[in-house]
Amino acid sequence: MNSFFSHFFSYHTPTIISGPCSAETEEQVMETAIQLAQTQKVHILRAGIWKPRTKPGSFEGVGSIGLTWLQRAKKETGLKTAVEVASPVHVELALKHEVDVLWIGARTTANPFAVQEIANSLKKVDVIVLVKNPVNPDINLWEGGIERIAKAGINKLGAIHRGFSTYGNSDFRNPPQWQIPIELKQHLPHIPLFCDPSHICGKTDSLLQIAQKALDLNFNGLMIESHINPGKAWSDAQQQITPNALSTLISHLVIREYNPALHNKEAELIKLREKINMLDNELFDILGKRMQTIIELGIYKKQNNIKILQPERWEEVVKICMEEGLSNGLSKEFVSLILSAIHIESINKQSSVMNKEELKKLL
Repeated sequence: MNSFFSHFFSYHTPTIISGPCSAETEEQVMETAIQLAQTQKVHILRAGIWKPRTKPGSFEGVGSIGLTWLQRAKKETGLKTAVEVASPVHVELALKHEVDVLWIGARTTANPFAVQEIANSLKKVDVIVLVKNPVNPDINLWEGGIERIAKAGINKLGAIHRGFSTYGNSDFRNPPQWQIPIELKQHLPHIPLFCDPSHICGKTDSLLQIAQKALDLNFNGLMIESHINPGKAWSDAQQQITPNALSTLISHLVIREYNPALHNKEAELIKLREKINMLDNELFDILGKRMQTIIELGIYKKQNNIKILQPERWEEVVKICMEEGLSNGLSKEFVSLILSAIHIESINKQSSVMNKEELKKLL
């Protein structure tokens, strides 16, 4: 581990990587770099050169011309530079323009073939490589991507947690599911771990909250997108902040003392609690969806003049759920208690639906 790598990746001083989601113009890159350097809180300038977009026709980056802008920004501000690479061609061009840090994006990490091609192009190269988690919550896929890069001889290797795609509504663009990066850190304790609050949040109002939690969980640094004029950004405008706002955010972060002797025990406790939180969220999400279906059932019963209580059907539900509960290590008493509460709530929901119009008439 060379001095640059060890200096920037430690438990004591979080590394800050920042810059625009996309390099747009030379003026934009230079002005952003200058303002970030003036904060004296940012270590590495990032900018998207090639942008993988979901649909064709969206802005997909300026291409290699943007690398010359980063090269100039590095020379004039002293900031190190970082870009996302998704192919061996990207790697070759980035290295040619003296990029210090390469990161592999979430969409690329999800494709082992693409990661292997990048790994092959990195053999015998002295560069820092950071691997973002895949879009789906698969820790084995994440670890596999890191392992492929490591086998190419890259020993200056780190990971970036940017949250995970999920079905349904969420307060986050990519819910963090903290237990996954915590588990990664336990499996690979020597790997520096970054958090990307910008892609987790998808908006700016919760950046500080996510950044602080990452540091409290002993992440080594943060990657936060910044732009001189976020409102006019060509991509992901809603999740970028100005360099000045970034400086303010960083100043509000609390850097807590790190105690290696307690880290393993605390990490295990945090991991278990985060896992419980995630499962609780999933449990109530499923219960909410169940009750929404119950409402639909109530509407159907009302339209077809069917009674709410169907004893034979409920006995069938109890039998199936009891067998499932017992097979999962739950006690008969606990399953009965849960089913009873669900049944009462279901009857209340259907009663509300079926008697809604009648109550209005009485009132």
